[in-house]
Amino acid sequence: MKLSKKERQQLLNQTLKENPFITDEELAEKFSVSIQTIRLDRLELNIPELRERIKNVAQHNFSEKVRSLPIDEVIGEIVDMELDRHAISILDIKPEHVFSRNQIARGHHLFAQANSLAVAVINDELALTASSNLQFLRQVKLGERVIAKAKVVEQKDPKGRTIVVVESFVNQELVFKGKFSMYRSKSEKVDKQ
Repeated sequence: MKLSKKERQQLLNQTLKENPFITDEELAEKFSVSIQTIRLDRLELNIPELRERIKNVAQHNFSEKVRSLPIDEVIGEIVDMELDRHAISILDIKPEHVFSRNQIARGHHLFAQANSLAVAVINDELALTASSNLQFLRQVKLGERVIAKAKVVEQKDPKGRTIVVVESFVNQELVFKGKFSMYRSKSEKVDKQ
């Protein structure tokens, strides 16, 4: 059933309120229209593009929470966070992230996303990576979206560090896994939690 422009725009607005992280491509498929039609609808409705929507949600919800580094220094866009528990960020792989000859993402971008998320989830003024154990499980390519999920698994290991595990996914497929041992300046605060 083909929707009228007005009906489509109402549903588009509602869909984006429910899920601000849906892509124009997914919206085009959902409404059986071209990507250009979705973009024109967004323009008419004054709805920003995905990257701007993600940034707005992150700044609105998480800029006050993150203590260990400025929110704009996190690689990727934070979309969920509970300090000293878990965090999620999104990184869209663009031409500046890949090798030009094969369009495969450089590993240091995946590491930077995971490492900065591990730092951001720490509820402390100072959080530094003391060590990490990494696994790159498959190549990530230009145009793919990497969703990194950080989880604090141990508040104080034998060295007094916080252990954070970060798993990164593309379309629910695990592509990267890292275990980060994090130094924090106020380890005595951790004992009281």
